[in-house]
Amino acid sequence: MAIPTAVTPVAEIFELRWKVLRPGLPEETAVFPEDSAPGTFHIAAYDGSRAVRACVTFFPEPLPGSGGRTPAHRFRGMASEPSVRGRGFGRAVLAAGIAEARSRGAGVVWCHGRTGARGFYEREGFTVAGEEFEIEGVGPHVVLTRALGDGAD
Repeated sequence: MAIPTAVTPVAEIFELRWKVLRPGLPEETAVFPEDSAPGTFHIAAYDGSRAVRACVTFFPEPLPGSGGRTPAHRFRGMASEPSVRGRGFGRAVLAAGIAEARSRGAGVVWCHGRTGARGFYEREGFTVAGEEFEIEGVGPHVVLTRALGDGAD
């Protein structure tokens, strides 16, 4: 059975984002400057009771070093409820976000992914661009990119 997803207001995903990505930190640490920027969209994945179990935020931003040659969307704030990890909720929000970004003209999607999630992203067709770096207070990350073809991804 397919996991239902939808483009949704940030308010619907915020609690999960905060709880998973900024545990023990003040709420404001989970507010992103891009949350209400033009072109930003938020995706939620739901369980059978319509509870949000995974989320991600996408927004137009050129891939660093690309010179803006290919329209790009960056994503951040990807989170899955720990109790449902490995059950496809993260894959569902990522696929829905990629499809939406493509429909908005993106030719590439990218993120600063936690190194612990690198394997997940690589299984989803992403490649690492550059060296590992540290985001203070969050941990080690890498830039991950995925070119979007003309077909379904």
